[in-house]
Amino acid sequence: MSYVRGAGMSKFDVSQKASYERVYECVNEALDSGNVSLEDIGAVFISTSEAESNGERQKHAGPMLSSMFQKKIPILSVPAGCCGGGAALWDAINFQKVNNARNVLAIGFEKLVANISEKVTDEMLRGGERIYEQAEGMIFPAQNALVAQQYMMKYNVTSDDLALVALKNHENAFDNPKAMFYKKKVTLDMIKKSPVVASPLKLFDCSIPCNGAAAVIISRDKTDIEIAGSSLSTSKLSSFEREDLTSWSSTIHAAKNAYNQSGTTAKNIDIAEIHDAFTSVELISYDDLGFCSKGEGAKLIREGKVNINGYLPTNTSGGLKAKGHPISATGISQIYELVLQLRNQAGKRQVDNLKYALAHNIGGAGCVTTVHILRKAQ
Repeated sequence: MSYVRGAGMSKFDVSQKASYERVYECVNEALDSGNVSLEDIGAVFISTSEAESNGERQKHAGPMLSSMFQKKIPILSVPAGCCGGGAALWDAINFQKVNNARNVLAIGFEKLVANISEKVTDEMLRGGERIYEQAEGMIFPAQNALVAQQYMMKYNVTSDDLALVALKNHENAFDNPKAMFYKKKVTLDMIKKSPVVASPLKLFDCSIPCNGAAAVIISRDKTDIEIAGSSLSTSKLSSFEREDLTSWSSTIHAAKNAYNQSGTTAKNIDIAEIHDAFTSVELISYDDLGFCSKGEGAKLIREGKVNINGYLPTNTSGGLKAKGHPISATGISQIYELVLQLRNQAGKRQVDNLKYALAHNIGGAGCVTTVHILRKAQ
């Protein structure tokens, strides 16, 4: 059995702080919260895109961290696009179990916003299918807009439903000191009047690329938080090779496996951090994670059931939408929020009476997904 020992996260923003500074910050918080030292860490799994646009000209992130930690231990890099953090965590958990390692550290970090947007866009475009999607300039907002159009037509979802998702996440981020939109008021009117990026997606329907880092320590020693389920699933690279554009099969499979491992079901999840790279993705994910019947995701947001005072609060951190989306750090930052919640340390965002928490991280347009289920230990 694996447990969460400690977790840490840097502020998510667009400042030009060096990657190693952000890693130092979040790792130290994780060590402090877990009451362990670097000497207690047996291996490290990291994820970062090592983007050419980040201005640092620094590849080979493993040895960079070895220099920082002054430790000669395995440090392995796990590239998986926007699912990099979740994939690094999945690897760390499996390494810990197979090797009976006492403590394993998983880190996601990114300095993506440091250059002109064209370079960043080109960097991110490489996560899509090369021959058709990249060649035709099918950047992720356009790709997700086409998926959103199909979902909205099929299930009578409106732009007002998407706006409610954005509003919920911005309201949550308002009280998250480490979020991009901390103490920044965003109204429903602002969201609805924001410019169109790729119809039906408007500016406030899109997550925010930013810089940041997050870390979590996995341990064999029993703590107050058990990792009840950990699953990774993949799907076809191109969205248009798939049988159903209105669903992410990788999410469905990863969720099914995680529920089976944990011995629970979607009905027992008390809180969730969902991969809302776009507001439409959050709605689709309600369906795919089993939180509602197919096509009824909009009903959850209309009725306030996924608000912070609803029966299934989602993205209490602000989500990718308003906390920020530093690509490889996202999946582990979701775990950070859930650890705070399960330990009653989330401040004004605190949700009471939690037992099961779910983190859902997607890479590409649904081509790789991790689902992790945390359980408050008895």
